Amino acid sequence: MKKNTQKGNTSNTIALNKRARHEYHLEQKFEAGIALQGWEVKAIRSGRVQLTDSFVSLHRGEAYLASANITALLSASTHVVAEPQRNRKLLLHAKELAQMFVATQQKGYTCVPTALYWKNNHIKVEIALAKGKQEHDKRATKREQDWQRDKQRLMKAHNS
Repeated sequence: MKKNTQKGNTSNTIALNKRARHEYHLEQKFEAGIALQGWEVKAIRSGRVQLTDSFVSLHRGEAYLASANITALLSASTHVVAEPQRNRKLLLHAKELAQMFVATQQKGYTCVPTALYWKNNHIKVEIALAKGKQEHDKRATKREQDWQRDKQRLMKAHNS
């Protein structure tokens, strides 16, 4: 009989970028590996990461995660200089990189990270090709979310 070896948090999600869903229409999603230093992995394990204002920059045929904040632990090694917002290389297939590059050349498209999660023992980033929402689109989305929430409350009250 195999025991559950996972401790604490049972979810594989480390961080979400909820703002991306509010600001953009997310169209196509990609899964990318991320090149990290040792202190960054330790900080991510303790949940010291934020994707809120981060974005993906594409140049020289490579993709980089920019403005993602990984705060160093207090117990980080003294010989390591921690840069919380350094650009981190994303590991993607050449075909995916080409597809993202072509899409971002079109007007209004960008690449945003939507989630950081564990897959087996690797840290992965979910990247989405996104198109910016207009103000009226944001209001419509908010209205739809409010209606769904109210509908759930009504159904719960009706069933009990």
